[in-house]
Amino acid sequence: MGKKIVIIGGVAAGPKAACRLKRLLPDADVTIIDQDSLISYGGCGIPYYVSGDVADEKELRSTSYHALRDEAFFEKTKGVNALTSTRALSIDRNSRNVKVQDLTTGEQNSIDYDLLMLATGSQPVILSIPGSDADGVFTVSDMHKAIEIKERIAKGQVSKAVVIGGGAIGIEMAEAFTDLWGVETVLIEYMDQLLPRIISWTMATMLEKHLKENKVDVFTGEGAEEILTRDGKVTGVKTGKRSLEADLVIMAAGVRPQSQLAREAGLNVSPYGAIVVNERMQTSDPHIYAGGDCIEISHLVSGRRFNAPFGSMANKQGRVAADNMAGIPSVFKGGVGSFILKAFELSVGSTGLSLETALAEGFDADVSLTSPSDRAHFFPTQEIICLELIFDRRTRRVLGLQGVGPMNDALSARLDAAAVALCSGASIDDFGNIEMAYSPPFSSAIDGINAAAYVADNLCEKRMRQISMEMFYNYMDDPSSQPDWLVLDVRHTKQATPLVEHFGESLWASLPYDEIRQRYEELPTDKMLIIFCNAGSRSFEIQVFLDFVGRKNSLVLPGGFNVIKRMGADWLPEF
Repeated sequence: MGKKIVIIGGVAAGPKAACRLKRLLPDADVTIIDQDSLISYGGCGIPYYVSGDVADEKELRSTSYHALRDEAFFEKTKGVNALTSTRALSIDRNSRNVKVQDLTTGEQNSIDYDLLMLATGSQPVILSIPGSDADGVFTVSDMHKAIEIKERIAKGQVSKAVVIGGGAIGIEMAEAFTDLWGVETVLIEYMDQLLPRIISWTMATMLEKHLKENKVDVFTGEGAEEILTRDGKVTGVKTGKRSLEADLVIMAAGVRPQSQLAREAGLNVSPYGAIVVNERMQTSDPHIYAGGDCIEISHLVSGRRFNAPFGSMANKQGRVAADNMAGIPSVFKGGVGSFILKAFELSVGSTGLSLETALAEGFDADVSLTSPSDRAHFFPTQEIICLELIFDRRTRRVLGLQGVGPMNDALSARLDAAAVALCSGASIDDFGNIEMAYSPPFSSAIDGINAAAYVADNLCEKRMRQISMEMFYNYMDDPSSQPDWLVLDVRHTKQATPLVEHFGESLWASLPYDEIRQRYEELPTDKMLIIFCNAGSRSFEIQVFLDFVGRKNSLVLPGGFNVIKRMGADWLPEF
């Protein structure tokens, strides 16, 4: 018999490592330990199981060839011993054994190891508020909870739900309740926008508008202060501003690495609570490896360590850990935090750093906001995607890309290309030359990712001056704050006229793009012109021309009407 290898954790990284090990070391004695009775499931698919997109929970635990990944599967098909309903109590690093308890019988014993891997995952944040333990309050942390949530809804026990937390899980669960089941759903987020620190206020506003259009009430800037109950059962949620009725509450306030075993064993754990590993997935004990949601990795843009609780990352880390345990040198260099989610008919995603994070990290950061077509503008199915390219003005290095687009492959393709480039430290010029496969049904001749880089180049070289979308919204909410400003709408007169009539000529003026060169002298010289078009490209051209004739009193509104109509606003008339 070869090496005795024990893996604690049986969801993603653990099973990946176990199966890889048996392929590399067929004579190894590999054991997976997990306190749950269900293992090796796609946790990221839970919201889609609740929504009904995935009909049976077994599909989340099955292979692509429909084999159920249970204890028998691992033993008979993979040669791996899977001990489910078994809790790892402690690790004795000197004797190299793990003390475990059978949760069914209560019996305790020890399992020896030559090498150990920790894949203990993460645990949901439970808010310390009254009523958090009431019947009907759930986290989305395992298959058992997912099954019970779906059963309650299917039995008609849930007509109103409140989701606490505007991160990815919260948004996906809000859609799941509303889309298929018609449950009246409210989403509340403590921060002033959805997906805080992940996407910008501009992108988050588009997402919030879309959720509301699909009958999800959204309240940002509100924290849950109490879970309301009656006879031990949830009846609602109280925030600082309102009380919301609910038959079911989802607490999606984030996750933390589950590292108690590692800490108690004396392994290095970060201040955030993540297990510290090197590029070989080795902990501070050379005989113990770790991977998945419980560890921290290097961010390949900022250089800092961070926790990336994604199933895709966990599987890669599991493979690297297995290689090294088998004696094959292999490294996991880190990641850039690539993320995407589905929200009804929108896709929302990011890779790398947001502008907020980049500035906090000390970069001389700025953003290029564009709204290109996702494929050739003349192709019948073309739609608009909105992209923000974050870059460093001083070094011209690209720091991140984020966007909102239709529920197709358009945004995902751009984020994937950007992620690869970011890992290599790509510059604005590199992004301008990224080669995307071109055909009108799939992309445009000048791809949106290239166009975003061109705008970033213009900003870096000070060819273009822009106003941020947030500053523009502040102005439109209170035009008296900037009485010397005027919006110059250069779109076709038919497009501009409704806004001119709504706001008045003192705030919103129309002068079509193709008439500027002949009529520019009609424009006021004592006002700052906010040049406005559909996407921003014509606005930039007009700014260049006006600069040429000595009229340098202008700012471009990046993204233009394409972005604004997707964001919505109280001041924007309906069309």
